[in-house]
Amino acid sequence: MNIGAKLQRIAKMAKEHPSRAFTNLAHYIDLDFLREAFRLTRKDGAPGVDGVTGEAYEKDLEVNLQSLLDRFKSGTYRAPDVRRVHIPKGKGKTRPLGIPTFEDKVLQRAVAMILEAIYEQDFLPCSFGFRPGRSAHQALTKIRSELMGMKGGWVVEADIKDCFGAFEHEWIRKILNRRIRDGVLIRTIGKWLNAGIMEDGQRTKPTKGTPQGGVISPLLANVFLHEVLDVWFHRYAKPLIGGHAELVRFADDFVILCDRKADAERFYKGIFPRFEKFGLTLHPEKTKLVPFKRPPHGGPNESESWGFLGFTHYWSRSRKGYWVIFRKTMTSRLSRGLCDVAEWCRRNRHLPVRIQHQILSRKLLGHCAYYGITGNSVALQKFRSGMRNVWMKWLRRRSRAAFAKNWDWWARFFKRYALPPARAIHSVIPRNVANP
Repeated sequence: MNIGAKLQRIAKMAKEHPSRAFTNLAHYIDLDFLREAFRLTRKDGAPGVDGVTGEAYEKDLEVNLQSLLDRFKSGTYRAPDVRRVHIPKGKGKTRPLGIPTFEDKVLQRAVAMILEAIYEQDFLPCSFGFRPGRSAHQALTKIRSELMGMKGGWVVEADIKDCFGAFEHEWIRKILNRRIRDGVLIRTIGKWLNAGIMEDGQRTKPTKGTPQGGVISPLLANVFLHEVLDVWFHRYAKPLIGGHAELVRFADDFVILCDRKADAERFYKGIFPRFEKFGLTLHPEKTKLVPFKRPPHGGPNESESWGFLGFTHYWSRSRKGYWVIFRKTMTSRLSRGLCDVAEWCRRNRHLPVRIQHQILSRKLLGHCAYYGITGNSVALQKFRSGMRNVWMKWLRRRSRAAFAKNWDWWARFFKRYALPPARAIHSVIPRNVANP
């Protein structure tokens, strides 16, 4: 049986029996399954504590995978320590990122493929993060269409404090136990949860949380929040209100959209004790109730802007004079992006100008691939012009004799090394198939 047929069989059983607990899943993971997991694992990622890269692991692939399979099936596999680094988060803050060993990533990918086949049948349409065929732009489209349909409303904007690092292991095991009772898989997941963390030469043993960076972590987070938030909202909380409400969740970020203020206030008060029950805490400053009614003809009244997934949402008039919801890049994300570009230019100003131009062009295209949505052209142009100014600044510092020129010279330079245009790639306007 090939890999696709195995996963389809598991998914079919999970869909037909939504309350079934699977007790025999490990036998689906064989050598072919691990080969596919290896194929899906990034080979250019940073190495873990053992220093083994994907390229080095591939040199003796069959022997390595067979050894991994034997240890996994016999229960002798030991989850290696996770190397922790910190990546910039903005405003001088950092986010911890766990880097497992490459072999650990392969096994995590294999187990995640099994769990995903089951839980994709359980997950609700309101969740979008780290799921196949779903993206942040779909979540943004859902939010806009819901709020436009209800002519605005009230938004409960929530932020979970240190979500990945605060999951209670006991609760994760209880929630998994409802669907997964295969001893081999449960023990392996338990080993990943208890794996040590290496940071600056010091080893610590976590008592809760899942290290960000592991392949299995986003899936475990989705399973946890599916039970804690999604199921609670749709089965228990939403039926008790009198108006219309929708939940949109992307990984650990979520908003609740309501057409009535009383319902929004009820959700706002209810989510704090709900998360506290499972050992999670909401940021009291970042979790708030935002009025977002469509402004009357006289101008904005009961409407405040709010941010979600890197975009600020606000009401404004369209070219035809109608009140519509626009999204623009959040100021903090724009500043962070330009700071990253400046740091790259500082570190790489010795590279040939042609190479710098190629890499900066890719960075700009990558920025537009996410932030390039209809109505965000001003912020896109601001990022492009900021990137050009930063590049010019560091070229001047590289060599005043070569680059300390007048504006006419720089105009000719940027004509030769022109950055790509900042364009909106994702449109909120339905495409006319008859007249594309």
